[in-house]
Order: sequence, then C-alpha cells, then structure tokens
Amino acid sequence: MNIIWWLIVGLLAGAIARLLVPGRDPMGVLGTLVLGLVGSLIGGFLGTLLESGNPSFSPAGLLGSIIGAIIALLIYRAAVSRRSFGGRSIRRGL
Repeated sequence: MNIIWWLIVGLLAGAIARLLVPGRDPMGVLGTLVLGLVGSLIGGFLGTLLESGNPSFSPAGLLGSIIGAIIALLIYRAAVSRRSFGGRSIRRGL
C-alpha cells in the first residue's frame, strides 16, 4: 500500500509542478509520474539537509515533492535545451 501512495503523490507532485512552471513539456503520464517521484527524492534530500545538516535520500511529503519536482523539471529542461543544440550553448550578441 505504501508504494501506491508514493505513486499517487508522485503523480500529483509532477502534475502540479508542470502546471506551475510555464512552458511546454512533451511528456506523458509516465513522465509526469517519474518527475514527481524524482522530485520527492530531491525534496526529501533538501528537507533532511536543512533540518539536520545530514544529507540522506528519503521521500518527502506533498509540498516537498512539488518543490523537488519543480527543481527536477528545470534541470530536465536545461539538459534537453542544451542537447538540442549539439551540446553547445549559443550566445547572442557576443
């Protein structure tokens, strides 16, 4: 039953993160679920780091999962945008 709750919270966190961050994301339900689960681990890591100063990976609650999913989504977008230009960053005006 615990795994089912992780999946539900992951799906909710991923969906809310995709709604809060503007822009288009070409990922389906499975991508949203993975985004939320990764976000939960990032949120749990940041929560334990801030709380005790001892970094460890553990799942977070819904709010921590949403914050972590937003961070994961921004990292994903940065990685995809760099890959689409052949790994080279393009600077304009220089």
